[in-house]
Amino acid sequence: MSIFLAFIPAAVLLFVLAFLARYFTRLKSIGTIRKHTDCADGYDLYQVEIKYDYRLDKLLQREYSGNQQVTDAVLSAALPLLPIHMELPDYSCSAFSLTDVEGDVLMGRNYDFDIDTSALIVCCAPKNGYRSVGTVALDNVSVRKIKGVVSKLSTMLGPMICLDGMNEKGVSIAVLMLDSAPVRQQTGKPGLFTTLAIRLVLDRAATTQEAVDLLRGCDMFAVSGGDYQFYVTDAAGDGRVIEYDCESASRELVDIPVRSATNFYELYKDKVLPNQHNGIYGHGRERYDRMEALFAANEGSFTVQTAWDALQAASQLPNPGEPTSNTQWSIVYNNTQGTAEYTLRRNWGEITSFRLADFSITGKTH
Repeated sequence: MSIFLAFIPAAVLLFVLAFLARYFTRLKSIGTIRKHTDCADGYDLYQVEIKYDYRLDKLLQREYSGNQQVTDAVLSAALPLLPIHMELPDYSCSAFSLTDVEGDVLMGRNYDFDIDTSALIVCCAPKNGYRSVGTVALDNVSVRKIKGVVSKLSTMLGPMICLDGMNEKGVSIAVLMLDSAPVRQQTGKPGLFTTLAIRLVLDRAATTQEAVDLLRGCDMFAVSGGDYQFYVTDAAGDGRVIEYDCESASRELVDIPVRSATNFYELYKDKVLPNQHNGIYGHGRERYDRMEALFAANEGSFTVQTAWDALQAASQLPNPGEPTSNTQWSIVYNNTQGTAEYTLRRNWGEITSFRLADFSITGKTH
């Protein structure tokens, strides 16, 4: 071995050693990848446990004024030195929170996108943050199946591109697309982009109010030319939608207590009609109304099944030409028990159950 190393130029050897040192924990993370479903269409549910330090504070120190800066930041944090491709998508969704008859706080979430995708459960336990689980659309990193080196490496981007999640303190969050111009705040505060906001809340927020304070303390850059809001709830059942006021020149952050959210401004709900786009104020009022009608009919007797019924009522079939159709996954997070239930593409009878405490799959229903 020593004879072989003698023939390697010193600069190359140093690079190789530095690369191996940097990727040791990433390779450990890759070793945790598991596949949990075997869907006929080839788009499945996977899981990974992140072992490397993605250095959230360093990401917050950057300024974001373009999509390329966001892409560069994510790739440099997750996969330095490697040529991995990443897309920045739009997100259309429904979300809500309720307290069931057992006293458990539940958050329901549909992720809607016209392109079919596999989903990745991303498990994180940072040294200076809360234990959490989040969900990634693997199409965003050009992966259909996790098979082979490149697709496995792509999962390392997971912490920075989650679209929803829940942490050990019982805070859950989801991102939802809006139709207004993208937020571009530049006031000198720490920089934040859409999915990094998910990571910040999961790692650092113990309550909904703390989530609001964290986001208010940052300058937001909305990715991919779109605009977004966040739905957050906590173990006390404090559900709020966090919006950046589309009628405010400074795009002031506003948090509003609500039970349900789709893809319109709660701030301007009276300007939003169902079954149509309503200019900058958004769309999806019909999904919101269906969920709220179901909740009104079951007031005082909510169960986990109520949450699943609401997700089914708000789900969307594929609609050619409509990017924000086609429900890719549905999740019920239990903020009280620290559990989650997942199903893919409206397969309501096929549920995968997950426990945050040990990042384990606890059951499957078919």
